[in-house]
Amino acid sequence: MTSAPASRTRQRLRVHTADTGARDLLRALPRPANALAWVRDGSGLVGWGEAARFEVSGPDRFAEADRLWREFTSDLEVTGESGVSGTGPVAFASLAFADEPGRSVLIVPEVVLGSRNGQHWITTVGGATTTPRVQPVRRPSSVRYSDGQLPVARYREAVREAVRLMRTGDLRKVVLAHDLLAVTDVPIDHRFVLDGLARRYPECWVYAVDGLLGATPELLLRRAGSVVDSRVLAGTTWPHDGVSDDDLATALLGSPKDRDEHGYAVTSLADVLRPFCSTMSVDGPSVLRLPNVSHLSSDVIGTLRSPVSLLRLGEALHPTAAVGGTPRGDAVEVISRLEGLDRGRYAGPVGWIDGDGDGELGIALRCAEVRGRTARLFAGCGLVAESDPDTEVREAHAKMRPIREALEGV
Repeated sequence: MTSAPASRTRQRLRVHTADTGARDLLRALPRPANALAWVRDGSGLVGWGEAARFEVSGPDRFAEADRLWREFTSDLEVTGESGVSGTGPVAFASLAFADEPGRSVLIVPEVVLGSRNGQHWITTVGGATTTPRVQPVRRPSSVRYSDGQLPVARYREAVREAVRLMRTGDLRKVVLAHDLLAVTDVPIDHRFVLDGLARRYPECWVYAVDGLLGATPELLLRRAGSVVDSRVLAGTTWPHDGVSDDDLATALLGSPKDRDEHGYAVTSLADVLRPFCSTMSVDGPSVLRLPNVSHLSSDVIGTLRSPVSLLRLGEALHPTAAVGGTPRGDAVEVISRLEGLDRGRYAGPVGWIDGDGDGELGIALRCAEVRGRTARLFAGCGLVAESDPDTEVREAHAKMRPIREALEGV
């Protein structure tokens, strides 16, 4: 299913990019809702307004989104583009985890602000107003939580069953998730949540696309011309009373269970990406330390043999073993059977793409789907045959901490 852009986008639109002064990107967002953002440590892109929107679903969602985006950009009048990735036409993307059910979306903002490597720019589509009045940020005074579609008790049982399957069959890794509902006393201001995430987790990519808000530590893929790179995370620990950060990192690096989990994720990504590349290197694992958890982290870098758009590469990679499992097909089937919930766009690719097919896609983790006063939070854990259900429940709780703190303003 696709939805065409609004009727005004069927005319030849003018897209203009100009230099602008340095700004705090997230604080420049003018309205409480419908924010568009991809920001890491102050650099990236934010947008507002909606010049065009494309919705796709089903197993061909990546290819259909890529086709619609190429058609849209082929009929634009583009001026002022500097050649820097992220200037000119840009779409923010968020794709569903599963083929069905699921709704994926590409949104072309009317205004984009960008900042990278000391360069700052503004892009407008169709003559949009560049200086709207910024409304005051609204903070909730209360947040109430309740069970989602898969409460903790059922999640623990799902983990136990997944471990049994791995000990008795060919499944080597599977990632299971559960959800939690939050309701606030006032409609949730996207900017309040994003600002809280950015302040606490500057090492992560803070994102917002069509109500999906989060801060992901995991980069599925970046494309800049012929160079592609990915940051793979799998294998997790979290703060323990009386244990130093250095000791936790040493234990994580020395854990056979976590090294196996990490190895499956790296191998699955590298094996899929390698046929597209003339050269490839893997650096890691090392330990990425965040306030709530630490992960085993590896970087995969390659040079493309020939041009392939970011969305088509994303189609080949998704879902990696970091959010699906190994073997991929068996893991996806077990996820559907044991979770029994609609992940929506959680754990799907999220990010941005420009008119040249460059851009960045993260994996939508540490996130919530926000609608009005309600937020649906997600967290998942990678499981192998040695996983313990109670430990995985505690890990999932630690992974929900970023979005809970952002909602509560802690």
